[in-house]
Order: sequence, then C-alpha cells, then structure tokens
Amino acid sequence: MCTAIDFTTRDHYFGRNLDLHADYGEAVVVTPRRYPFAFRRMGEMKTHHAMIGMALVARDYPLYFDATNERGLSMAGLNFPGNAVYRPEEPGKDNVTPFELIPWLLGQCATVAEARPLLARMNLLNEPFSEEMGLSPLHFILCDRRECVVIEPVSEGLRVYENPAGVLTNNPPFPFQLFSLNNYMNVTRELPVNRFAPALPLERYCLGMGALGLPGDPSSMSRFARAVFTKQNAVCGETEAESVSQFFHILDAVAQQRGVTAAEDGDYEYTLYSSCVNTDRGVYYYKTYDSAQICCVDLHKEDLDAGKLISYPQLRAWNVCEQN
Repeated sequence: MCTAIDFTTRDHYFGRNLDLHADYGEAVVVTPRRYPFAFRRMGEMKTHHAMIGMALVARDYPLYFDATNERGLSMAGLNFPGNAVYRPEEPGKDNVTPFELIPWLLGQCATVAEARPLLARMNLLNEPFSEEMGLSPLHFILCDRRECVVIEPVSEGLRVYENPAGVLTNNPPFPFQLFSLNNYMNVTRELPVNRFAPALPLERYCLGMGALGLPGDPSSMSRFARAVFTKQNAVCGETEAESVSQFFHILDAVAQQRGVTAAEDGDYEYTLYSSCVNTDRGVYYYKTYDSAQICCVDLHKEDLDAGKLISYPQLRAWNVCEQN
C-alpha cells in the first residue's frame, strides 16, 4: 500500500510513501540519456530523457517505483491488488509490460499532454520481469506542473482519469476514491460551529475539532481522504527548505508504522521510504523508516550523456545530532 502526491509552491514537487512489509534493496537511480532501454515488444530506445527515482536494479535494468525525468514529468506505480488486469499481446497496440511503463513514458514525454497519445494506444502486457519476480498489480499516477492523471489497467481496458486532487493511494479504483470525498464536505480546518443542536450549550474544548470525522486509520480510502485534506489545507512558504519540509509532513500524515498494519502472512506493512523530488530542479529527496534525516541526489550533478546507470544506495542508518 502506498500514497503519492504532487504539490506546488514556487516550484513543483512530486513524491510518495512506499508501504511494504520488506525492502528490496532499492536505491536512488539516475538513468542517463544514452542508457539503452530494451523493451520486450517495442524494440530498443537508445536515447531518451534522463530520469531519476527510486528503483530496484535487476540485471542492470532499473525497475522504478517512482521517477521524474529531466523535463519535470513524474510517475509512480502503486499497489492495486484485485483490480489490475494485464492482457496478452495485441496487434496494432504499443505492447509494454507494467515494469516498462515508467521508462516508456518518461523516456519520450515532457508533459502529461505528450503522454496521452501514447496511452491511447497502450496495451499493458501480462508478462513478468522474470520467473523469480512476479508481476505486481499496479495503477499509476502521472503528473507535471500543470496536470495530473491516474492510469488504471482494469477489466474494461486501460483507463486514464483526470486527478484534480493530486493524490493517489490504492484500492478501490480511482473514481470511487474521488467520489468518497463527498463524505467529508463538512470537515474543515476552522473552528466548528454548533449545528448539531443550537439550543444546547455545546462548546469547543480544543483546536482541530472542525476536522472531526476525518478518518485516521491506515486503509487506502482513509489515507486518500486524509492526504487530500492535509495537502489542500497545507500552508507553506516558497523556499526550498519550507516546501520540502512541508511535503514530507504531508506524507507523514499518512505514513504507516511497523506493527500497525498486519499482512496476511503475519508480517507488518510500514513506510519503507518517503520521497520528494523538485521536478523543476531535478533534486530527489528521501528519508527512510529508520533514518528521519533527509538525503538528496541532484540529477543535474551527474553526466546525463553517460551510457550506464548511476546508483546511490539508500542511507538507512539511525543518525542523531548530538548537541552536547
């Protein structure tokens, strides 16, 4: 389970919480322009936009959880179990596997508008990366500074939805998530007014009571509502420090703690890492469950015309600033 958001102050930001029960050795990976992508059905992409994001590198291939390209287009895949439907190869379509979709779109497109024609002829293949690595059921969020969409491979076909909230979690499908916000129209950051029984002497006894009814559990629909509320009401300055700090605070509002969410196998799902990329500057920030220190990798400090992947393992060690 995961949560992804986009956020704009002076610059545009995109990022996510990755909520799983175990890590896969993911790292911050820069894919330069000349790293060749060999697609299963679509041939080789020898040159493309450079990109940065969190990925598992397997067989020298970056399996991105989330990424942003040098033009500012960003994308993340989120778990979508029970609803994601992948299909056999279809003649006349762009047959791309789910694990290839992020580099396929970010490699060619600078904006969501440029991605739309590619999505119109897209067929997501029912083909895993390898026998050892099963095919993850995913849906995707795709954003630039101007617009945000959700891409869902469902039984009716590949659906692309406008996302005015700029937030995505997991199940149910996105239209139901967006509709569920109607349940919270009366939730407010302001001090509440007694509409329940005006004849009774009801009093506010603390701040925050206007948000009574906002869900606090870790389910995907509740995280969606809480992330939208937090993002829409966030007050933030325009400096990089203020923007990045506020972005992580929004993600913290829907982060999962180890032990709170039990999985069917008896393990526990928790927020392995949180990310925030300044899409205008190409700076990728992240923090991990065991290290609250924010680390960053700057896309533009790398040789973007190189032909090999550039990888920075996550810094996960507990780190405390001792002041005395």
